Amino acid sequence: MRTVAMAAMMLWAASPAPTQQLNHPATISGHPNLNGIWQALNTAYWNLEGHSVEGLSKDFWRLGAIAVIPAGPSVLRGGGVIPYLPEALKKRDENRAKWPEADPEAKCYMLGVPRVTYQNLPFQIFQGDGDLLMVYPFAATNRIIYMKDHSDLPVDSWMGRSNGSWEGGVLVVTTTSQNGQSWLDRAGNFASNQLKVTERFKLLDGNHLWYEATLEDPQTFSQPWTIEMPLYRLIDNNAQLLEHKCVPFTDMLLYHDLLDPRP
Repeated sequence: MRTVAMAAMMLWAASPAPTQQLNHPATISGHPNLNGIWQALNTAYWNLEGHSVEGLSKDFWRLGAIAVIPAGPSVLRGGGVIPYLPEALKKRDENRAKWPEADPEAKCYMLGVPRVTYQNLPFQIFQGDGDLLMVYPFAATNRIIYMKDHSDLPVDSWMGRSNGSWEGGVLVVTTTSQNGQSWLDRAGNFASNQLKVTERFKLLDGNHLWYEATLEDPQTFSQPWTIEMPLYRLIDNNAQLLEHKCVPFTDMLLYHDLLDPRP
């Protein structure tokens, strides 16, 4: 019996890993087909800038090595740091000192653009011959990319308004009217409600997208700056998004003064 089991394990190890059968057309209405589930595989969700390995605050000491921020390179084009204006840099440092309680992610708020793209969860693109839809598990976020109606929102919102167009084989998405309350990562990097984000999604091959996002906010930054990274298609058999209902886990953070009153 043991011999059969060992033989089966050896056969399994020698067999190629199963891959998802991607039977879909290469183009839709003459444009690259971006349909699929994609994910960033880097540490940008911790910090867009280059950073060394670092432990969390002393409040997390029971987690030991689990509570460690992994090191990662800058995802800014050419490396370097975000070009903050002096007062905005002070605000970034204040945000960082108040993490994690002050992070909108901890409160299950929608992450905003571009943070929602490189959070450590996959997202799905639905593309037809009209508007595109991007779906994210965190906070049940749905994002419509309007390809024809390029009007603006009457009021700001967490995800703002995303208008898209095609430049050759590149999907270009411009997002404005965000409310300025979201962060760009867990390191306290942020922008105001004057932020304009121009994203570019370029299909490199069947399983890789090249992602760029240029951020312009004269209230926060001294000049526009760009992040860039690859996005990887999930090719697991029956790959699908799973719900990430985070609201029930925020009650104590948001309402601790009511749920756990102190004398």
